[in-house]
Amino acid sequence: MTAEPAPDTPAPPFDDRAFDFTAAVRPSPVLIDSPHSGRVYPEDFRVAVPMPVLRGAEDWLVDVLFGDAPAQGAGLLAARFPRAYIDPNRRLDDVDPALLDGPWPEPLDPGPKTALGIGLFRARTGDGSPLLDQPLSVAALAARIERCWKPYRRALQDRLDAVQARHGVVWHLDVHSMKSVGTAITPDGPGVERPDMVLGDLEGRSCDPAFTGFVADRLRALGYSVSVNDPYKGAEILRSHGRPAENRHALQIEMKRALYMDETTLTATEGFKPLRANLRRLVADIVAWTRNAEPR
Repeated sequence: MTAEPAPDTPAPPFDDRAFDFTAAVRPSPVLIDSPHSGRVYPEDFRVAVPMPVLRGAEDWLVDVLFGDAPAQGAGLLAARFPRAYIDPNRRLDDVDPALLDGPWPEPLDPGPKTALGIGLFRARTGDGSPLLDQPLSVAALAARIERCWKPYRRALQDRLDAVQARHGVVWHLDVHSMKSVGTAITPDGPGVERPDMVLGDLEGRSCDPAFTGFVADRLRALGYSVSVNDPYKGAEILRSHGRPAENRHALQIEMKRALYMDETTLTATEGFKPLRANLRRLVADIVAWTRNAEPR
């Protein structure tokens, strides 16, 4: 089990390990990745906000919440670097050139996430305030890509390939947490109350709808309110790896943070252990379902 850090404990120095991976004890066709739970902050990360505000961007301890998955048969990949530093769930060209101190060597195509300040690297806090204290240097962004983005995405690709090579199919869970209410930089807008769980499958394009339906039913049976593709449909990881016609199924899970944490103090609440236990049950049920799902 991964240790739960105290919010006021300084992070260990970044040592160029972009991710942690724990293999399944008894491998199944299921792989889980947590791209936004990284909490090891590189020394060159300079921002204009206090650390507690910066850490509010983390999918806080989602890797720990799913920490029992390998014992249930699912491999677990988790980023170590923070998403605010660079986001492995974004395209490499999803950058506003105005945020850089010079021209980028390749064409850029900033999308809706960049417009909200949450593109390849984060530029705004949850209330829309500037996060950066100055433009990011071109050299710094290039280093972040080589140091973090590429290793994580290669690791994810390699492990998905390995699962499919072994089982003929892969069922991929891309796991996240979300603020309990919408903010100025989220699709639903400030103050909107969220359900307990949001499943995203790119409107049915990233996985077999039967898989989405099964996971939604299991979560509801565990007592959670669930919505599908609202307000989150999935992002670049699902677009890159969710290809049902090739027996590669990818489903995003967003969990409401009020289920397990105090969002102001970044501390666990009494809900942390029950949620972790329920996720252990969920993963076990998913593994059993996928073992019986024949590749098409």
